[in-house]
Amino acid sequence: MDQDASEFTPRIGKVARRELAAHGYTRYDQLTVVSAKELLAIHGVGPKAIRILAEELAERRSGFAD
Repeated sequence: MDQDASEFTPRIGKVARRELAAHGYTRYDQLTVVSAKELLAIHGVGPKAIRILAEELAERRSGFAD
């Protein structure tokens, strides 16, 4: 999937966006059913990307699954 199809902020980095998309995550609402720990297990998705995504989710009054 093209990373441009992702709604995630470019602040998380190209690799993280690409790897999230490769695992089927392209929208913030999809992150609400997965834990941060599960996302960290994806190669290329690190703590910085998780922190930024958590901030973005919080702005949307949402969050990762527990």
